[in-house]
Amino acid sequence: MSPAAPTPRRELSPPMEAPAAQDTPAPATASEPAPRAGRDAFFDNAKYLAIVLVAMGHAWEPLTDGSRAAEALYMTVYTFHMPAFIIISGYFSRSFDMRKDRLQRLITGVAVPYVIFETAYAFFKRWADNDPGHPISLLDPWFLTWFLVALFIWRLTTPLWKIVRWPIPLAVVIAVLASVSPEIGDDLDLQRVLQFLPFFVLGLNLRPEHFRMVQRRSVRIASVPIFAAALVMAYWAAPRMSSAWFYHRDSAQELGTTWWAGVIMTLALFGCSLVMTACFYSWVPRRTMWFTVLGAGTLYGYLLHGFLAKGSRFWGWFDDYKWLHSPLGEIAVTVIAAVVVTALCTPPVQRAFRWAMEPKMAWAFKKDPAVTARARAGA
Repeated sequence: MSPAAPTPRRELSPPMEAPAAQDTPAPATASEPAPRAGRDAFFDNAKYLAIVLVAMGHAWEPLTDGSRAAEALYMTVYTFHMPAFIIISGYFSRSFDMRKDRLQRLITGVAVPYVIFETAYAFFKRWADNDPGHPISLLDPWFLTWFLVALFIWRLTTPLWKIVRWPIPLAVVIAVLASVSPEIGDDLDLQRVLQFLPFFVLGLNLRPEHFRMVQRRSVRIASVPIFAAALVMAYWAAPRMSSAWFYHRDSAQELGTTWWAGVIMTLALFGCSLVMTACFYSWVPRRTMWFTVLGAGTLYGYLLHGFLAKGSRFWGWFDDYKWLHSPLGEIAVTVIAAVVVTALCTPPVQRAFRWAMEPKMAWAFKKDPAVTARARAGA
């Protein structure tokens, strides 16, 4: 396992992966029981199930100090749910180039939500945590918004990854170097951007047959003992290592260990995450399910549930209600987290917050002269 490290600072919630947007038609409305043609049910199912695990992980985090079982579940989930999201993000970024319409979508679908929610979270913390001095800084992502910064940077670099000869090994080398470079600092959460980079680059290089490959019956069967072994290993490791290794927000030196331990841990966690992610994908249904339509709204669930996740700590719920730390309470918290994030992914919530998540902002961009000329000619 990994070398033991002193427990570093812990956020309320570890970093999470933002849902990936598919290059497909708009999400289905409430009157439509299934996604519109053009969306792949497998990816919508995977995104929904992963966002449920994200919310559950946030619910478990306050319980981990007093429950070894909760810590084991927490570590197991954080091995793969974020890589699973990032790989899908990379897969649906394969067509990204510097074309005008795609750059506009990157701004309206990633940059603008980042600005809105980074600001909203800052004001929320000032109010809910009685912290009037909390700064609003777009250079220092807070809580969930780090992934929007990462996705913006990763997509901008997509054309570069398409032309290098060995993109995945190069990305792994960059991640390893980042893990032993405390000089990188906290600006734009670049440690996370660089340490999670290999998963995005891997997604860029995957094809549909690779996802079908992990859906084979043999893989699905093998995933059961693999998950069981992972839980056992996590239960053993819980009191012996820091879960901050899974956050990828710090260098090895900042976690209180040596640089060579960072190299080993980065490579080991990359391998473990790939195996666990493949096991997760193997159990994702390929057919349309009742929750498939919710896969188009995972960005909404991801960003909006953060207010409740943070608020539950600011308002001391886990300290005031001691029964939450009992086995029955842990189950209740898990169910509530799943229900809440599911509700936040629904079409009514999407319609209510589309102005913040998917603004059109046609007024902000220059019109294509060719399109304008054709419109005038047609008139």
